Amino acid sequence: MRLTYVLLALAVAITVPAMASALPAAPAAPVSVNEAGLAISGYDATAYFTGGRPEIGSPDFEYRWNGAVWRFASAANRDLFAANPEAYAPKYGGYCAWAVSQNYLAPGDPLQWRIVDGRLFLNFNARAKLLWETDLVNAIARGDANWPSVLERAGNR
Repeated sequence: MRLTYVLLALAVAITVPAMASALPAAPAAPVSVNEAGLAISGYDATAYFTGGRPEIGSPDFEYRWNGAVWRFASAANRDLFAANPEAYAPKYGGYCAWAVSQNYLAPGDPLQWRIVDGRLFLNFNARAKLLWETDLVNAIARGDANWPSVLERAGNR
């Protein structure tokens, strides 16, 4: 009888991990966050539009939206974002625009940015930004076609 329990336990120990690895992974989060759970590494998403440059946000002015913590340089900027987050949040959840155009995910760097047609785009680094800008119209069209389904595929890599 004891041998039966040992064999059963062994069978479960082998089967359960194999079954778990066969399950699809959860999709990637809709917003790229850093280790602290901050969107765009704690930079103020509205500052790109109001000041024309990246500006680091403050923990005193935070807003939770779309599964991430967003920081702002002032209460006014936080309130501006809260009133219409889709207008200020970076396209593709702050993931690298070049990567999304190529159908994969990479984090966006808040210092590698560009506003196109009223939308904020981030890229992983200066090289990715250059590649993206070289074929801007087509890269945005490819990114739009890949978003948000790339989140599902990224979770299963």
